[in-house]
Amino acid sequence: MPIATPEVYAEMLDRAKANEFAYPAINVTSSETLNAAIRGFAEAESDGIIQFSTGGAEFASGQAVKDMVTGATALAEFAHVVAAKYPINVALHTDHCPKDKLDGFVRPLIEVSQERVNRGENPLFQSHMWDGSAIDLDENLTIAAELLEKAAAAKIILEVEIGVVGGEEDGVSNEINEKLYTAEGDFVKTVDALGSGEKGRYLLAATFGNVHGAYKPGAVRLRPDVLKRGQQVAAEKLGLPEGSKPFELVFHGGSGSLLEEIHEAVSYGVVKMNVDTDTQYAFSRPIADHFFKNYDGVLKVDGEVGNKKTYDPRSYLKAAEGSMAKRVVEAAENLKSAGKKL
Repeated sequence: MPIATPEVYAEMLDRAKANEFAYPAINVTSSETLNAAIRGFAEAESDGIIQFSTGGAEFASGQAVKDMVTGATALAEFAHVVAAKYPINVALHTDHCPKDKLDGFVRPLIEVSQERVNRGENPLFQSHMWDGSAIDLDENLTIAAELLEKAAAAKIILEVEIGVVGGEEDGVSNEINEKLYTAEGDFVKTVDALGSGEKGRYLLAATFGNVHGAYKPGAVRLRPDVLKRGQQVAAEKLGLPEGSKPFELVFHGGSGSLLEEIHEAVSYGVVKMNVDTDTQYAFSRPIADHFFKNYDGVLKVDGEVGNKKTYDPRSYLKAAEGSMAKRVVEAAENLKSAGKKL
């Protein structure tokens, strides 16, 4: 099936929220990792989301180019061709984009999609993330409102972050402290600034102790009840019935989370969970195994010629793809999206 249209993406999110499951959003940096992600979705019979960070997009453009828009566009175009061969729906998304990179990443990518829409085509991406967590909330939401208007015109969904995700990702580090828990008043301010869909659809990355990076199960102290209360205060603000979940929430920094914590977060309206650290390891692990086991084949030791079959990149990248795809299947099963493709 082709990359999800705006209508199909909306249906994907609606179904996830109504049926209390979430989509794995897999960070990729290359055609190999992109293939692994789509393969994993297909093997799980799950629709899914593929996303590129600013650093991942820059890397994908090549070390001699290092241009975020070029890399993101190239990977997106590649995905549009390859995804058509699979029986699941895939949405394309860009991950954390701070204020200083908006003009070099999200804004020009929205313009690319707007040009496509003006020609009667679908947007190149289905959603983009604006990460204003490092600045004052009022400024964060002012910028979000401006981007939401542009995204809606281009038939794109905007992801907004309120609160701070701890740890480190793409060279951006945040301390682990109380800022990791979004305050109730911040949920209300978000509704005031962005509405509840009438100004454009948006996803909300509210934080409840999330930390980027690698952690053992139980090491990250999550409080999913923060999400529950956020939904409650927003519903009260909007005059919605008790139990309503006005926000479509995003779970960042999920590595090391306990399964029961993931399921609790999903029950409160999480429809998208980012997966990066775990799939990076799943991709790299069989490559390390291959090189250790074939040391004298991949290297020309003591003047020998080595073994072309073992230093051919395909020999280890095939194993890497399979391993990462398996981890994507696990993510879909954990988030209960497995077997629920449209």
